[in-house]
Order: sequence, then C-alpha cells, then structure tokens
Amino acid sequence: MKKLGASLIFVVLVCAVLSSAALAKQPYSSYWLPEQLLNWNPASDPDAAFNRSTIPLQSRFTGEAVNPNATKDPKVMALSALNQGTSGVPSQGSDTFSANTFSYWQYVDKLVYWGGSAGEGIIVPPSADTIDAAHRNGVPIMGTVFFPPSVYGGKYEWVKQMLQQNSDGSFPAADKLIEVAEYYGFDGWFINQETEGGTATDAQLMKTFLRYLQDHKPAGMEIIWYDSMTKEGNISWQNALTDRNAMFLQDNENKVSDSMFLNFWWNDLGSSAAKAKSLGRSPFELFAGIDVEAKGYDTSLKWNLLFPEGKPAVTSLGIYRPDWSYNSADSMTDFFARENKFWVGRNGNPANTATSQAWKGIANNVVESSPVDQLPFTTNFNTGSGEKFYVDGTQVRETGWNNRSLQDVLPTWRWLTESKGNALTPSLDWSDAYYGGSSLKVSGTLSSANATHLKLYQTDLKIEPATKLSITYKTQNKPSMKVGLAFADRPDQFVFLDVKDKKASGWTTDILNLTPYKGKRIVALSLHFDSKEIISDYDIHIGQISIRNNSNPVKPLEAVQELNVIQSDFRGGIYGDARLQWKALDEEVQQYEIYRVLPDGKETWVGATTNNVFYVPEMKRINAEQATILKVVAVNAKYERGQAASVTIQWPAYPKPEAGFKADATLITPGQQVHFTDLSSEVTEGWSWTFENGSPAVSTEQNPVVTYDKEGTYNVVLTATNSSGQDTVTKQALITVSKGASGIKNVALGKTATADHACGPAEGAGKAIDGKVMGNSKWCALGNQPHWLQVDLGKEHQISGFVIKHAESGGEWSGFNTSDYSIQVSADGVNWSDVVHVQGNAAAETSDAIALVKARYVKLNVLKPTQGGDTAARIYEFEVHGLQP
Repeated sequence: MKKLGASLIFVVLVCAVLSSAALAKQPYSSYWLPEQLLNWNPASDPDAAFNRSTIPLQSRFTGEAVNPNATKDPKVMALSALNQGTSGVPSQGSDTFSANTFSYWQYVDKLVYWGGSAGEGIIVPPSADTIDAAHRNGVPIMGTVFFPPSVYGGKYEWVKQMLQQNSDGSFPAADKLIEVAEYYGFDGWFINQETEGGTATDAQLMKTFLRYLQDHKPAGMEIIWYDSMTKEGNISWQNALTDRNAMFLQDNENKVSDSMFLNFWWNDLGSSAAKAKSLGRSPFELFAGIDVEAKGYDTSLKWNLLFPEGKPAVTSLGIYRPDWSYNSADSMTDFFARENKFWVGRNGNPANTATSQAWKGIANNVVESSPVDQLPFTTNFNTGSGEKFYVDGTQVRETGWNNRSLQDVLPTWRWLTESKGNALTPSLDWSDAYYGGSSLKVSGTLSSANATHLKLYQTDLKIEPATKLSITYKTQNKPSMKVGLAFADRPDQFVFLDVKDKKASGWTTDILNLTPYKGKRIVALSLHFDSKEIISDYDIHIGQISIRNNSNPVKPLEAVQELNVIQSDFRGGIYGDARLQWKALDEEVQQYEIYRVLPDGKETWVGATTNNVFYVPEMKRINAEQATILKVVAVNAKYERGQAASVTIQWPAYPKPEAGFKADATLITPGQQVHFTDLSSEVTEGWSWTFENGSPAVSTEQNPVVTYDKEGTYNVVLTATNSSGQDTVTKQALITVSKGASGIKNVALGKTATADHACGPAEGAGKAIDGKVMGNSKWCALGNQPHWLQVDLGKEHQISGFVIKHAESGGEWSGFNTSDYSIQVSADGVNWSDVVHVQGNAAAETSDAIALVKARYVKLNVLKPTQGGDTAARIYEFEVHGLQP
C-alpha cells in the first residue's frame, strides 16, 4: 500500500503505552431488560459514548412522481432488523464486507430498528451507524420496546416494571426512554406489548404511560404503538383501528401515540380510516402492516385493499422485516439485487413497475423523497461497505469492512434509464472506488443507437455565482459522457454539460462551470452517454460527483487535540486493541479517519467515524514489531484531509509459545489413521511431536497424520518452539487402539436428559438427544447462567468423544452458536470430572475427542451461550460417542 499524500502531515500529539490492566474490548450497541434500563447511566456505561450518533436528522422533500401510480399521501414505515441479533452488534461497523447496508431510504418515512428478545433484552435503541445512515437520508429512526409473548420467554413482570409510576405521577422508565433517545441521538420509540396477563387497569396505566411520554418528550420525538394490547388489557390483534385499541392512539382531545402499526390480517381498512378521522387523526397515521419476513417479494397480499386502483390510498403502509432481502441472499450482489426488486419492482425501473405479478415494488405506490437540498452535495456512491477501502482513488485497505455511518446518499432512482435501444447497465460496484468501497459502474455496448440517459438524483439545489460541479471517473475508453441538469422552471427538460472526451485509465476529475445557470434551482441530476462509434465493451466507473460553492476558500483542518488511548488490551503478546478518544474539532468535519502505520512505513486504513471516539479492532503484531503508530485525520465535507495526530502503542516482550493440540479420534481400530490438529499459540514457529507406537513415531509437521497398528493405549507429546523459548504438553493414554473400536455409536441417542431450564414445552432437554436437527428440534434454555444439560446413558459406557450441533446447524444465525462450554462425566451423577473445556468457539458444529473414560452420566455446561450477550442456550444435538457395554 502507498502512503497517503502530503496532506497527512504527521503531528505527534501524545505517546501512550497500552496497559493490559485496562481492557479495551469491542464496544457493542445497547440492549436492556427493564431493570437494566432503570439503572442505566451513560456516565457508568463504558460503551455509551461509542453508541452516539452525531448526524442530525436532515430535511428532505418529496418531488414529482416518476411512476404514474405513485402518490404522496401514503407514508411507509419499515420495521427492519438491520443487524442479525440484538446483542453482539459492534457500535461502529466491523471488519467484514457482508452487512445489511439498507439504502432504499427514499421510500421510507419512518424506520423502526427492530430487535429484542427475552434472552438478550427487550428495550433496543438503534445502533449508532444505523442512526447516522437514516439521518443523512432524512429518515427518523426509532428504537424498539418489545414485550414478547410468553411462548417466547416474555414475562409480565417486565410490563409491570416499565409501568411503575411514582407518587408524583412520573414514570421512571418513560423518563429513561427519553434520556436514551436524546443521548444516543435517535427519534423515538416503537412500543409493542404482546405479553399476556394484563388487565383493564394495566391497559389504562399503559395509556397514561404513553400520555406521559407525549407530554415530556422533546419536539420531533415520536412514539409509535403496535396493534396488540386492547383496552381490556389482553392481547388481541384487531388488525384495524377499533374501539378496543383506539385509546392507545387518541384519548378525546389528547394524542396518546403519534401513529399506530396495524397488525397484518386486515380486510377493511376503510373502517380504520373512518375511525381515525372520527378521532381527529389522519388515516395516514395508521400503517397497515404486511409481513414479508418469510417470503419477501413473493408474499401474497391484497394490495388493492390498501391501494385501490384509480383511487387514493386508504392508509399508510407498514412493512415488517424487509431485512428479508439481506437474510435470504447468498452474497452482497444478490442482496442488492433482491433489494432493488423488493423496492423498485421486477423491471428494475421505478417509472415502469408494470407486471403480471402481484408484487410491483413499493415504487409503484409511493413517491420517492430526497435529502439533497443543500450545498455542498457530494456522493462517492459509497454503499457503506466494501471489499477494500480507497481514498482519492488510492487503495488504503485490502480487506473487507462495513460502517453505515459512511454510507452516501445513493441515487434516488435505481435505475431510471432512457434509451431508444438497449440501454447501458448501471450498478453499484465494489471492484473499484474513488472514496470508500464502491462506485457507480455503467457498462454495455454504446453507440448512437442506444444513447442512454441515466437519471440519478432528485435534488433542490440553488446555483450560486461560484457554484461548480465536479465529476471523477475512470475508464479505458473515452468517457463519451455528459452531466445532465434539470431546473425548477422546466423540470422535464435537461441541459447537458460536456465532460472532456479523452481517454484516462486512472481516476480523472473534470470541473464544470455552472455560472451560466446562477440563480436556478437544480431539481434533477443525471448522466448521458453517447458515441458516434460503436464501443462494444464500454465500461466506466463514476467515483464522485460533487456540487459545491468555491467562493470561500476552506481553511485546512488542523490536527485533533487531546488524542488518548482510554482503554487497551493485549492477547497472547501478538494482538492488541484500543479505544481512542480526542477532542472534536470546531470546524465542519464530515468524519475522522483512523490509520495504522505499518513497520515498513506504509499506512493502512483501520476505520472511520463521525464521532470523537473510536475502537481500534484487534490488530495483529507484525514481525515482532516493538511499537505501532495510529493516526487520526479529520475530513471535511469536501473530502479534504487535515493534519494527522498520532498515538503510539508499545508492544510487550515477544512471548514464548503455549503448546496445545487435539485429535480427531482417540478410540480407533488397528491400522486406522488419527489426524492431529495443532492448537498451539500463534507465535509458534516449530513443532516436535512424539507418538508412542505410532507411525511415524516423531514428526515436525504442524498437523501430522499418524497410523497406529497395534492394540494398546498410547501417549502423545508435543513441544512448541520459537525464538523466545518452548513449551511441552503431554497427553497420557490419549489414543486407545482396539479391535472393538468399530462399535462406536452415539450412546446418548434416545436416552434420558434433564436440564436447568427449557424455553417451552417443545424445547425441552430431550430434544437435544433425539437425533433430529432440522425442524427446530432443539433444547433451548433461558434464565441465569450457566445452563446445563445432563444425560443419563442408562449404564456405564466407554466414552471417547462428543459432537455438539449448535444454533447454526439448525438454521439459526451464527451469532447464536455457543461460545464457551465444558463437558463433565460421572459414574454416579454426584462426583464429576472435567474432560472438555472450550472457549471462543464460533463453529456451527464442534467435535471433541477425549482419552477413553468410563461414565454413565454426561453433563454439558453452557458457560457463554452465544457470541454476544444473548443468554439463551440453543443446542440442536448433543452426541456422546462411545462403546456399547
């Protein structure tokens, strides 16, 4: 990688040594149970500062419809799980390309960050990066308060805790909800009470709770109610606005909730609209829900009941779980294709949604909105994730990343192409970028017969005397491109500005003078492609389009001050992470970039944030380096970089190795092979194995394969070495060779199992030993940890190992795979011996072979049930491998 340009002036502000006493740890997005919420204080929450959004909610406008069916009155609310779990959500993105970087904000008026579970927490604020992305696009985003049904672990005591009222009439939980939203910077709460057990008195108290929120919330904060609880206090989805649930929307002259999400099985929305009007409320404050979690755009719906042909929409639209597009996709390319089909329709053109299929796309009924109404406006077509990262066209990171805080406002219309022939194909492309991880790619065969007009952005931008437009592109061909502008006085006509038509294989920027159009308002921005010659392999990447005023020169950004390592940690002597903090600059800062200086002096991009705190993910030590420099650089709205501040990490002494290994089998027949897997620490440079009566008897391979021909019980020794020393581990009587080993079976199958808890009658202990994995046959446990599962094998067996099939084996999210567990064995069910201890597992299935041991009872202890904070154990199968007596 190349060093960044001279704009990154190296300014040493502070030099710090990471201390292992102050653990950095990955900061995660918040989630709480009611008692935890009531005790929450940002001053004592070490992750709180990392979960704040710094981007205010932008204004936006709705322009003229490009689709003849679309109207402006109905609004869209999306209830979307933008992260796959409630717990374990990194606060500022992560080091993976794959992420739900939702980008069809132009069709959404309110976004509810869906989350919450009995095993994690039921009060879930949006993650900071989703707030940033929503706000940049002018969309308010709400957190979720989800009281789950009892079958999913819901407890009515949680409802009671939230509704606790002081003698002065205040509700501590309501005050906390307001405090959280203001501190983290989001726009309100979606309240979904589905836990059974309420009374009419509770319902009245819930209404008072909502009224209290209305009276005390700041301007702009919204409270949304879900159609579930009725005035009688029970759970009975009305699928409409009725006398039984209207009190949660309006109480005489008093607003109770700002809007209501109606459950999915609606048939007569007209009565709901009439009821809303009778209460003095707009029918468009009702959101008729559709459930697309399972089938996405293949969901069967009665669209005509909501959007009757040739008539106004009856209510607004609520979409439950449009994150289906991401969850069902097998790649990021597939995800973006599904997203486009879901929101725009099967034709991929928001202006033409005609199809014989029932699903025409949301663009068929809803007019696009845009936040592009002020200068400067710059887009790099950055989706918020990438396989690499680029700055000014230079690659500064070679591995994947995601951070929705960095997502640009993407094109309003995807894709609106006009051509008399076969139009060129536009796409968001991750193979190259000017800034970020993606760019706009336009490709195909280009000629005068298929000249293509690509309409991109709906805008409202006033041209000042010094306003200029720049476009940055890369192509092996001539660009054959013009920039199109439509103005408010003639919105259907475009003026086309020539881009210099010369070949430029590298990134090239052309600046276009807009002075002739000063005083006009740009209402649409487009690109036009044409060529007198036939170019069969036309391919161009648009890296940046920027419209800004150049009248006032921008003062270069200074280096940030007070840069400090506030927490830090080392692991194994070769991994280090850190939490950084600095004083935010007073100048206009778009974001801060963080770089690592490599031992050869080159720099690699670690990440970026709009905040003034940043978590540096675990870095691997390079070639026993003694120190690592981290730099923080401010970037303004014109993507100009300031001076760099730096902090230095001093690494500890290089460690000697720690030896460790496992075998894939420990009870074998003569002549059978055993595969040994090295588990020594990463600093190991050499391996010396000794295999008693094995062939080979010694080995220096890292992961040798050994054959045992003679019956008996044998030891295995491994010595791990490096330049700092060595370590030896001996496993006595590890390998047993016996002609009877061919009778190894799963001796737990169908036996008797008990457990500390079950999530419900259908998820008891016996489900973990029934031989079934799919079909949701699992043992699930909630409550206090550790969870345990005990199996009575009926009689004593010779046991040689275990196989555990975790959550992902049953089709669940990989974040629910068991992280830490131990296995014990016993002859009498009273006295136990440890035989397996695993930490940091992430696999869907684990296999643990042990030295042969006799036992009747086996206990699986789930010490850390998931990869994050979810406390529910999910075991689809627990196999105990051994010999029948």
